[in-house]
Amino acid sequence: MRPLCKVCNKYPCAINYHKKDIIFYRSKCEACIRYGGANHGMPKWHNAGYRMKSKCDKCGYKSEYPIQFNVFHIDGHMNNCNFKNLKTVCANCQRTLHKEGFKWKQGDLVPDF
Repeated sequence: MRPLCKVCNKYPCAINYHKKDIIFYRSKCEACIRYGGANHGMPKWHNAGYRMKSKCDKCGYKSEYPIQFNVFHIDGHMNNCNFKNLKTVCANCQRTLHKEGFKWKQGDLVPDF
């Protein structure tokens, strides 16, 4: 049985080489080797600790399905993952925000409780 990755402890280790019918494994899985860690291509906001809510911060729409929500960067910079810059918005509000070219103003924000 293939050993698990020592970094993510989730996926099987990558095969390094075969020698005399013996398989030698690497210490990491393919994803950890390619993407450099256990987060396997997760968005920067997720790596920073922000989690999407089940309610839109703009219109208040609630859903039990997280696929209907996106994380919106208020200042438009995807690398700025400060929690004050991130808001959870429904797909409809995000399309509206992008269509209108509207940037969320700091005064319009509702504090998270």
